[in-house]
Amino acid sequence: MTTTETPRTTTRKLARFAGHYAEMVAAMLIGMVALGPLWPSAWLERADVDALVMATNMTVAMVLAMALRRHSWPRITEMAAVMYLPFVALLVPYWLGALSGTALMVAGHVIMFPLMLAAMVWRRAEYWH
Repeated sequence: MTTTETPRTTTRKLARFAGHYAEMVAAMLIGMVALGPLWPSAWLERADVDALVMATNMTVAMVLAMALRRHSWPRITEMAAVMYLPFVALLVPYWLGALSGTALMVAGHVIMFPLMLAAMVWRRAEYWH
């Protein structure tokens, strides 16, 4: 008995790609809600620590989601790094007084999402199927 697999259309591949992205964002939101209460509130009074805690909460949940989907550890590590990068890079202008705590948090999130998408496009063989 021979089975033939019908190749997926570009539209179907794009839908799955977008679905992967949406799943990661959903996991990140779940991580923020579920892990947020575990941190001491005194830590969260500092904007720089709060930003890193937020990045950690999102990254832990996203790593779990990617591991459950059996992504490779190099790709999981790469995505985790992409998620931390904006927050770490923005700490310098925050510490120099060029960014407020609110701007640090907003800019970190605004930059993180396109960077995640860029990592997915760069490694599209991992996500585009």
